[in-house]
Amino acid sequence: MQKTALIAYAHLPRPHRDRHVLTSTVDVFGAAHWLLTERAPQPVGDVRPFDALVVSIHPSGDVQLTELRAVRARWPRLDRLPDGRFVVAASRAGRHEDTNQVQVFDELGRETWSFSVGNAIEHLLVDEAGHASVGHFDENPAGVRRWSATGRLAWTSDGARIPGPFDCYALNVSGTAAWACPYRDFPLVEMRPDRPVRVWANRVRGATALAVHGERVAFCGGYGEERNRLAHGELTETSVEPKEVGMLTLPDGRTRAAGGSSAEEAESTPRPSRSRRGACSTSTTDTHPGKDPCHPVADHRGTCGGWFECGC
Repeated sequence: MQKTALIAYAHLPRPHRDRHVLTSTVDVFGAAHWLLTERAPQPVGDVRPFDALVVSIHPSGDVQLTELRAVRARWPRLDRLPDGRFVVAASRAGRHEDTNQVQVFDELGRETWSFSVGNAIEHLLVDEAGHASVGHFDENPAGVRRWSATGRLAWTSDGARIPGPFDCYALNVSGTAAWACPYRDFPLVEMRPDRPVRVWANRVRGATALAVHGERVAFCGGYGEERNRLAHGELTETSVEPKEVGMLTLPDGRTRAAGGSSAEEAESTPRPSRSRRGACSTSTTDTHPGKDPCHPVADHRGTCGGWFECGC
């Protein structure tokens, strides 16, 4: 089977490596961001507001630090709005479903807005228009919904005739479009605010990351041994046709799951990535003990360590 080498996209700068990484992301414009705290959060009990540091590395190589005040999320999702503000979302809504678990912080790290998008957040990704596409795991089969930065529901996948329950395994955004791969049949779904939803049948099962470029698509991950898989395909009129299936390998030659992280760390600037997010720049996560590593963000208790660009 063909092996696809991974190249580090960005590394957390050395002066900040003594801190705990809550989560990390690559935004739609290609900048890498880490959300750091002094220590790991307690796994149970109420979350007291805490301060956190966002370390950002822009495609130019510039490093930016933003101190966020009174963060409320134990297992957060992070992304950046086009105007420089940050969105931090708690994957769990808390004891009450109407809890405002999404916080918006200005460039000085002050909370300026908060709102709720519902429990069980699997993915939160901000597009070029500043809207957040949110996909949920199976405890909230709400599909994919698009929210403004002030919490206005701008679009929903309800009624789009997407097959099966919408446990959103994989999600990516490009421009103002969102692409998803949901459980159970794992179709490839294209969602744009200005046109009907398009659905392609797909034989790749259980992918946890995806990237689409023109008529080409790549899926990362899967079930069991396929968690190391990278599958490339082409879009036909009705289905995704896989053309190549290979294994992912780290720069030192070790095979690792799509959500794995490299043990080697060296300071570097971001490397351009064709997809910025998804199969060719997958955010890495260490799973909570006892969970299946083929679905690295299923329980939202992981720590993220970097990104990789596939050398395909």
